[in-house]
Amino acid sequence: MPATNILANLFVTLYNTEARRRGDCQVYPTSKLGVEVLGTLKKAGYIGEFEHVEDSRGGKFSVHLLAKITKCGAISPRFKVKKGEYTFWEQQYLPSYDRGMLVVTTNQGVMSHHEAAERGIGGFLIGYVY
Repeated sequence: MPATNILANLFVTLYNTEARRRGDCQVYPTSKLGVEVLGTLKKAGYIGEFEHVEDSRGGKFSVHLLAKITKCGAISPRFKVKKGEYTFWEQQYLPSYDRGMLVVTTNQGVMSHHEAAERGIGGFLIGYVY
């Protein structure tokens, strides 16, 4: 049966593997958005190296975990956020002001809400992690 939300599957697999205290996980199927989200999480220090393995069934990610994720998830529907509204959405999804990040897709790529606010651009919320 095909996955209906590949991004939600990515976040759930990361969370479940972290909860079981495993060091590596396999996430399938893959997508271009998934590659960008994993790159953003790696840049923020939540995950280690990841590798995209292409097979005939949609590909898979091999992700090395650093045991830094307490909770993560996809945000559905993908809410539109203006450049000054990030504090409202932080209160909705994050436990405290300086802990965690929202993953935002913008016209300049996928980035954290800290980086988007610094650049002064809005976008769509696609996930959170802390």
